[in-house]
Amino acid sequence: MGKISIQGRGSSAPGKAILCMLLGVAVLTANDALLKWMTGGYHVVQIMFCRGLFVFIPLALLILRGGGLRSLHTENPKGHLIRALLVILGTFLFVSGLKHLPLTDAIAIAFAGPLFIAALAPPLLGEHVGWRRWIAVISGFIGIVIIMRPGGGVFQWAALFPLAASLTGAFRDILTRGMSETETSVALLFYTSLGVVLASMVISPFVWQPVPFADWGWFAVNGFLIGSAHFLMIETFRYGEAALVAPFKYSGAVWAAIFGYFIWGDIPDLGTVMGVTVVVVAGIYILHRERVRHGV
Repeated sequence: MGKISIQGRGSSAPGKAILCMLLGVAVLTANDALLKWMTGGYHVVQIMFCRGLFVFIPLALLILRGGGLRSLHTENPKGHLIRALLVILGTFLFVSGLKHLPLTDAIAIAFAGPLFIAALAPPLLGEHVGWRRWIAVISGFIGIVIIMRPGGGVFQWAALFPLAASLTGAFRDILTRGMSETETSVALLFYTSLGVVLASMVISPFVWQPVPFADWGWFAVNGFLIGSAHFLMIETFRYGEAALVAPFKYSGAVWAAIFGYFIWGDIPDLGTVMGVTVVVVAGIYILHRERVRHGV
């Protein structure tokens, strides 16, 4: 794979871009909180299938808004297949971690995504990574270790799930960089969502639990939230440059702490706060170096 530019388009409405990112992260974190709540009664695969069915409702609106079926044209079906597999694996890992970890910890560990991307950029994208970025990457991973506290809790092994999910997410994002040159955002969302539903549909009969009518409503809410979050993210990069809005993604740590406290009574301890701070600072610095390197 050759070197792929990640420089975004000129910012036309930075205020709207930041607002969309903040709203998108809030909606996505609310979705994660709902997922954590639902993991107590259903297998991860069943959640993926039932939630996935309802994702197509907001996705249909995106398709209409994007020009109809023409927006689903693809020149890279193999890339969509690989991307779908990465999303399936990443979703399975992250939701599995949510089952055992406080929401704040799971989301904070998932912030390792930008660190993995920075580390994988040289071998996969042919990008040069200077010593400053390497220090930031290493510092960020130290923050992740602080959050995980190996051996510090009976369920801390579960921290490996969101960590692995962030690694698969990094591969997904790197693949998306290349695919975005020929594929629309709507096509990327549609084929990935279709892959998740089809794959989980095959496995769901083996783990299926009866779903009360009320819970179908929660699955519908879950699907609407994830679809809306993706829509807001797309709008984010329509209005502003990636280097401008990406740091606001870390607002998810605040929302996770709020949801975690009011729903489960979780209060982040000093280790988690310290680890989150290190990861966020390292991630923002990496994004800053990207901005400087591309002259944005």
